[in-house]
Amino acid sequence: MKMKRLFSISLAVIFTMPLLAQMGRQFPSERKVINDPKTGVELVFLTSKSGTGDSKIYQTHNQWTSDGQWVVFRSDRVRGEAMAVNEENGHIVQVTEGGFTGMLCVARKSMNLYHMRDVRDVNRKRLGYEVVEVNLGKLLADSEAGKVKAKSHYERICGTIPLELCNEADMALDGSETFVYFRLNKEFARKMPIAEPIAENFGPRHMGAGPGGIGKMDLQTGKSEPVVAVHFKVGHIQGNPWHPGEVIFCWETGGKAPQRTWMVNADGTNLRPIYRETEHDWVTHEAVISEDELVIAILGHRPIAGDNTKREGPGQEPEWGPSGTKEYATGIAVVNLRTRELTLEGQVDGDNFWHVAGSQDGHWVAGDDFARELWLVDRHTKERILLTAGHKTTARDHVHPTFKPDGTEIEIQSAMLSEDGRSMNICIVRLPKELRERYK
Repeated sequence: MKMKRLFSISLAVIFTMPLLAQMGRQFPSERKVINDPKTGVELVFLTSKSGTGDSKIYQTHNQWTSDGQWVVFRSDRVRGEAMAVNEENGHIVQVTEGGFTGMLCVARKSMNLYHMRDVRDVNRKRLGYEVVEVNLGKLLADSEAGKVKAKSHYERICGTIPLELCNEADMALDGSETFVYFRLNKEFARKMPIAEPIAENFGPRHMGAGPGGIGKMDLQTGKSEPVVAVHFKVGHIQGNPWHPGEVIFCWETGGKAPQRTWMVNADGTNLRPIYRETEHDWVTHEAVISEDELVIAILGHRPIAGDNTKREGPGQEPEWGPSGTKEYATGIAVVNLRTRELTLEGQVDGDNFWHVAGSQDGHWVAGDDFARELWLVDRHTKERILLTAGHKTTARDHVHPTFKPDGTEIEIQSAMLSEDGRSMNICIVRLPKELRERYK
């Protein structure tokens, strides 16, 4: 009798597991609206529980569905799966099933989500990455109606990128939304023509050595092919949403790079640096903010030579060279991708902008500082406005701001409400009414 009961329990577990992990599964709303205790600015916490493993998509990528109603994010509510949360009613819905790896790519022109998933053999050896398309329009509508179907109704496998082409999970959606970019396998890149001598590691983290490169996959045919090989390690990749066939990427060293920002066409032509930095410039966290503009942070977090002030935090090792001091121009900067002209928008006093964003209407840039405060800068007047503070320097990650496409809100990740001071939640910072209406 005991064995029979155990067998019944085992069967119940087996048959309920897919249901519990099913895409379209809803979680109760955690939405909380508060005012920042220092600035009074309205903060909408779309998630508010501790220990749920929430984090926003990286700032280089779109966060909102094309209808502007849902924010897609990473979470451990179901380990290895992605979620979407409705801004108005707070409903949280699981939007992947079977896991994802690397970057989540939310389309701007359609209600689709694209992501990578490991392809492994029976011995768990990785064979490559399949690229998956999820129809969020159908999925979220069915979830709200309580009529969720099997994942085959919402998911399409676009193709598989073989391991010989790609062995690092990172992905970006092209502005045409007909293909995605990925990082080339280093050994594959080594066989391609590269104009510059192969770079060695740079800095104390011993990263950045080449070669590297970018490949692309056609989302209809599944064909994967290389785009370009370069002499350094490729980091974050992003497609220009307003300029199909244009990809922006970086030289990744874990800190200061000899030349951080790069761009190339999807056919491999016109490879070039974007902002041509000197050894004194510590450039990081680039993000495309409009058809012709890239926002970057030029860090000023290190003491000027001769200043014996001991500073805490990242990037203080002398092996980084003479860069990253306020002896030279620092702060949020915008680079025109066509003319290469750079405009400094502002810097915070006594601190340093770190992760940056911009509104596509050209009115605003924003950045977090080392204290996890979020600032807004008017690009016309250069006025600096503190939006929110108190997001805890003990947090597991940084604030990482991203503007909503309409320019009225900024999404961040925050530990303000967490009991342990580390776990993060998804938070919307709404620009005050007078700022939203300033340039109407």
